[in-house]
Amino acid sequence: MNDTETNPDRREQARRLILLAAVVGAFYLCWLMLLPFVDVLLWAGVLILTFNPVHRRILARTKRPNLSAGLTTLFVIVAIGAPMGLVMWAIVREITPAVGLLQTGFGQLLDPESELTGPAMRWLGRHVDLEQIRQQISEQLRTFGMQLANRTLGVLGDVLGLFVRALFVVFVMFYLFRDGRMVRDALAGAIPLQDRQTREILRRIGEVVGASVNGVLVIATLQGVLGGVAFAVLGVPSAIIWGVAMIFLSLIPLAGAFVVWIPAAIYLIVTGAWIKGILLALWGVFVISLVDNFLRPRLVGKRAKLHELFIFFAVLGGLQVFGLIGLVLGPVVLAIALSLFEAFRHPGEPTIPNSAVVE
Repeated sequence: MNDTETNPDRREQARRLILLAAVVGAFYLCWLMLLPFVDVLLWAGVLILTFNPVHRRILARTKRPNLSAGLTTLFVIVAIGAPMGLVMWAIVREITPAVGLLQTGFGQLLDPESELTGPAMRWLGRHVDLEQIRQQISEQLRTFGMQLANRTLGVLGDVLGLFVRALFVVFVMFYLFRDGRMVRDALAGAIPLQDRQTREILRRIGEVVGASVNGVLVIATLQGVLGGVAFAVLGVPSAIIWGVAMIFLSLIPLAGAFVVWIPAAIYLIVTGAWIKGILLALWGVFVISLVDNFLRPRLVGKRAKLHELFIFFAVLGGLQVFGLIGLVLGPVVLAIALSLFEAFRHPGEPTIPNSAVVE
């Protein structure tokens, strides 16, 4: 009797184990197939969450999912693809003059005959070998310029590969815009949490992505554009290069556009362009630097609900793990982790971020 009852149980357990192994193996194969396109899916997901308000407005007017998805995708291409193409072209054209300008600037700063820094350099020259320092700096800048140029040319050499991956992103975006609600409902049904907890997590992901894009990318881009325009108006060579540099430096916590415009203002003053140097310094202090303080509360507000210390490490860690898209994914992963932790602590309640880490 016991053997008769035990054998079916064992066969049922064996079937479940075999089914579980088959499911794990199938998902592993699916993961291997999707692995080359993870970056495509991530970029498409970030763009979808960022431009979803635009899609909702277009859909409300057209009432046609296919048309609205196509129009929104075209809007994303024009809004992002065209500026990026122009910036890449400008970087390739201006990279060599920019490195030459750096070499000239450092040479004038270390020149003992300079009217502004000459006395200090002559005093310093009695203790250190300024000529050797100048040569070392020039060599380092030359090496850096060659490496940067080679990387840029390498990127351009892989234009076909980049174009194909961009097409994949566009392809995924179209279907996610069109079928986004269905995908979201499928994800909500697949996550083993209560429905309201799952929707809270998905809502938090959208909030953090929006806050990251508005609070980091938009503000950094605006600061870089303002700095680049000032450089161009004042006649600083390679203004586009320096504008792009300010954008990337503004993306890094504790850095910022001032890392570029302060040395540039000093360079203009050292070379005798006092008025230009003072104007650039005033523009940097009262326009570029105030953009972050003025716009961040309005663009971000309390949507991120994450302490600045947590965001700092999330952004840096995201850059290290995911690359450039980690600027957005880092805070998103942190928000998901905190929401899941709250769901574990309070299984029957909505997932509200811990008060210890909210602003």
